Amino acid sequence: MKKTFVRAVTGAALAGLVVLGSAAPALAAQEASNDVVVVDEPDTSDLNNIWTFAPLGVPVLGLVQSLNGVPGKLLPS
Repeated sequence: MKKTFVRAVTGAALAGLVVLGSAAPALAAQEASNDVVVVDEPDTSDLNNIWTFAPLGVPVLGLVQSLNGVPGKLLPS
């Protein structure tokens, strides 16, 4: 019975240390300043090549290459 109690207390202490350790970065964060952060537009000048052309959000050539490899992965060679 004593071993079980010691294990429970040790487990609770370790769990508490884990919670406090994971909360440490949030506790250490400084107050947010009232300054306005200005974010520049992303650089999209290189998005017109064939490897990044994605009209539906999926790169077309990557999708074609993936679908081309499916039969070889499904069927034994």
